[in-house]
Amino acid sequence: MKESIRVFAPATVANVVCGFDVLGFAVDAPGDEVIMKRKDEPGIIITKITGDDGRLPLDAAKNTVSASVQHYLRDINRTDIGLEIELHKKMPIGSGLGSSSASTVAGLFAVNTLLGNPLTPKELVPFAMKGEELACGFGHADNVAPALLGGFVLIRSYEPLDLIKLPYPESLYCAIVFPDVDVPTRDARQMIRSKVLLKDAVTQWGNVAGLVSGLFMKDIDLIGRSMKDVLVEPVRSILIPDFYILREKAMETGAISFGISGSGPSVFSFAKDAGTAHRITGTIQRHLSSLNIRSLAYVSPVNGEGPKVL
Repeated sequence: MKESIRVFAPATVANVVCGFDVLGFAVDAPGDEVIMKRKDEPGIIITKITGDDGRLPLDAAKNTVSASVQHYLRDINRTDIGLEIELHKKMPIGSGLGSSSASTVAGLFAVNTLLGNPLTPKELVPFAMKGEELACGFGHADNVAPALLGGFVLIRSYEPLDLIKLPYPESLYCAIVFPDVDVPTRDARQMIRSKVLLKDAVTQWGNVAGLVSGLFMKDIDLIGRSMKDVLVEPVRSILIPDFYILREKAMETGAISFGISGSGPSVFSFAKDAGTAHRITGTIQRHLSSLNIRSLAYVSPVNGEGPKVL
């Protein structure tokens, strides 16, 4: 049995515009790293966190990484295990890119690998959802499922949990820009209406079905015209400066779609190639600079692998 391991887990784009809480995909960058070491005495301790500006708790009961690992060890009857955890945040917190999810998934993948993989990645998803519940009050799977499984994932049902990996065009590139504005996930969730008009629901169902069909058919134009959200985006876009101007600029630069990643403030576009994706991030960052808003940009294909041992 290994004594120590270092694992990377990827950032994710959840909702994918029209698929609120039911669709997500993984990207190559950014992501988080966890170093996990065996220790003699049972129990879990967090020895170090970097890259979080002191925002994350070292208390093992309150940190999403250690809390989800504790749930996992209880479930497989291995509470005799002792672990030391280091968390290295390589991605911004509160970015809408599944920051808590990447940390949690790295921890679960690390402990499962150390113990010889008693559970499959799919079986780890409910434990990762416990981490999401601790982080933002709701145990959704649209970040943790793609982070664990890689690629595009559809959450067909939560009770019982039913996850479906979707195909996608290999040429698809994602252009992500994270504007340095504050959009807490809990607050963004509370803005969403609890009731919707039937005609809006019908529009949304058509778009979700169109997006899934486009992924299966590898039809990039169908993917692009299906990525419209009439339920959540009109409310959440208020929190992102010049959201509709950014969309217009992205589409003019060759994007096939534009939307909010997770609860924001990150925005993302799909593009047909890496060059177009880089031009899109440049265009968006220049506009944000004109508003005196700093930003970070990431360009990546869809990450089909999920977490990996480094």
